[in-house]
Amino acid sequence: MASGAARYRLSCSLPGHELDVRGLVCCLYPPGAFVSVSRDRTTRLWVPDSPNRGFTEMHCMSGHSNFVSCVCIIPSSDMYPHGLIATGGNDHNICIFSLESPAPLYVLKGHKNTGHEDCVRGLAILSETEFLSCANDASIRRWQITGECLEVFYGHTNYIYSISVFPNCKDFVTTAEDRSLRIWKHGECAQTIRLPAQSIWCCCVLDNGDIVVGASDGIIRVFTESEDRTASAEEIKAFERELSQATIDSKTGDLGDINAEQLPGREHLNETGTREGQTRLIRDGEKVEAYQWSVSEGRWIKIGDVVGSSGANQQTSGKVLYEGKEFDYVFSIDVNEGGPSYKLPYNITDDPWLTAYNFLQKNDLNPMFLDQVAKFIIDNTKGQMLGLGNPSFSDPFTGGGRYVPGSSSGSSNTLPAADPFTGGGRYVPGSASMGTTMAGVDPFTGNSAYQSAASKTVNIYFPKKEAVTFDQANPTQILGKLKELNGTASEEKKLTEDDLVLLEKILSLICNNSSEKPTAQQLQILWKAVNWPEDIVFPALDILRLSIKHPSVNENFCNEKEGARFSSHLISLLNPKGKPANQLLALRTFCNCFVGQAGQKLMMSQRESLLSHAIELKSGSNKNIHIALATLTLNYSVCFHKDHNIEGKAQCLSVISTVLEVVQDLEATFRLLVALGTLISDDSNAVQLAKSLGVDSQIKKYASVSEPAKVSECCRLILNLL
Repeated sequence: MASGAARYRLSCSLPGHELDVRGLVCCLYPPGAFVSVSRDRTTRLWVPDSPNRGFTEMHCMSGHSNFVSCVCIIPSSDMYPHGLIATGGNDHNICIFSLESPAPLYVLKGHKNTGHEDCVRGLAILSETEFLSCANDASIRRWQITGECLEVFYGHTNYIYSISVFPNCKDFVTTAEDRSLRIWKHGECAQTIRLPAQSIWCCCVLDNGDIVVGASDGIIRVFTESEDRTASAEEIKAFERELSQATIDSKTGDLGDINAEQLPGREHLNETGTREGQTRLIRDGEKVEAYQWSVSEGRWIKIGDVVGSSGANQQTSGKVLYEGKEFDYVFSIDVNEGGPSYKLPYNITDDPWLTAYNFLQKNDLNPMFLDQVAKFIIDNTKGQMLGLGNPSFSDPFTGGGRYVPGSSSGSSNTLPAADPFTGGGRYVPGSASMGTTMAGVDPFTGNSAYQSAASKTVNIYFPKKEAVTFDQANPTQILGKLKELNGTASEEKKLTEDDLVLLEKILSLICNNSSEKPTAQQLQILWKAVNWPEDIVFPALDILRLSIKHPSVNENFCNEKEGARFSSHLISLLNPKGKPANQLLALRTFCNCFVGQAGQKLMMSQRESLLSHAIELKSGSNKNIHIALATLTLNYSVCFHKDHNIEGKAQCLSVISTVLEVVQDLEATFRLLVALGTLISDDSNAVQLAKSLGVDSQIKKYASVSEPAKVSECCRLILNLL
């Protein structure tokens, strides 16, 4: 930074929204104001507060029944001199607000033939009376602000994420989950540009007419009509080569259902295309290749190799995208004849009763349908084996396809189904892992048949009776990173090839649940790696995190002789100024220690020191660290529920109260709530302690959380005890 250059520093923080903020836009009036939208379903107008150099909330506008995903400002007009605010939501609706009222002027409802039939993802202004919207239903719509849908544009084959208008305020561009940028002129798709990335998340049109797009591969690309700004022939050739080497998963449905045996050969490319962006599939030996017709260049451009093209369709062999997530099934449920149908997403690793219950809650449907919907799910998924969906799927928000320290990315060595705490073991309401036994009964009523809403709610959340662990991993990626960083280690710290083989063996037997015990030599090498410098130690910590659950490893590191050294080293990694990856993996390792008798004994002996150091990490913004901290507290709560140690319970309650003040992530919140419920169950002294800390008032706000439902359900059960 240049000497004397101004630096940005925090000006103010604006609490108000109860859930994460999804969109911000500058407002035309009052000067300096802005608008925010959130998952809490509200839109808020913030105006400058001059005396305090901050902002004051002028309006909290409500109109959506699900979270608000996008916002734009409609310019001023004679009728609305201060302009209007348009918002799009996951309720499929668009709300139009004035600056004078918290209630919407108009609600552009989503229903067939007139409005969007899925989540609205983007808005763009054409004039003071018209705007455009795009949505997960793969349509673009032109609206009048009064609610009349003037025109519908189709072209994309998957979710449309972003829309931006050209300076002429007529033409526009869109980007989508179908790997494409589409340019719309005179109401038609004039050009389709495929990119070597699955998700094209965002776009904007610059003042000079150039188009900027951002994609899931982390690259921003600029496209232009100007000869002066066009890339060199070498750069364009390199881009086309990258595009041709991309792979297109047939399961996305963007290319339709594909049967490779019925596709024509390469001679099919001798025929001229009929329209811009037309896609053609050809068989080249055992491969299936996708080509797109370019009108301007008069040729077919290869856009990738198609994978998974076996003749099966989404329903039988692939994942189906719904609201940005992959599911094995997305059913259409008709509850009333002639009424609207509802989408019910389901994975074969899910519990059908819990899925049915959440479906009815989400759509505000009569609970009398619980048995019927659950039976429908069971009948229509018979014969399916539990297992991970697509282990190679890369989460667009986390980069799940790459190695992330301590992440729960899928692999063939991980447990096949999703536990609500860890993603590791199958979660069945009332199963032994949740500490209750309810075999053969309705998980929501405790009986074999549905009871009315007035019936007693069965508590499936607490007291928790077993430790929660972090189990999942990708051994190949961990070892790859370990070997890469080993090359940067100093000579005295560097591992030999034989050492690396020993670590590979210990990781293999742990992940494969082998009955073989790690050798003393393997454990010595692991300890050597765990003592690497902080900059490179995280893959070794990840191996330790997995290994410590093994009985012999747990005993080796956590026994009375070695335990103090082991815990002291890991606690040193919890330094708030240290590396977040090390903090996270140290916390997760401590959580996994609880599964062994020696580990649990060590954790209890180190409780005061460990929790006092761990709580120092509460102020960061890393949600994974918050989840690990909450899990550590939960595991201590499980132990204290068994022996009623009031001193230990008091420290845990203090940690819960402190962390609840700052944590934002709802999974971390849920684990803290389960810990709280476990601590106060069957203990009047613990109830009084919790009340004295004001925990009851702290958690009331979570009783209204709609998603995930487990947060509000758990909260209400705790409030009943308090």
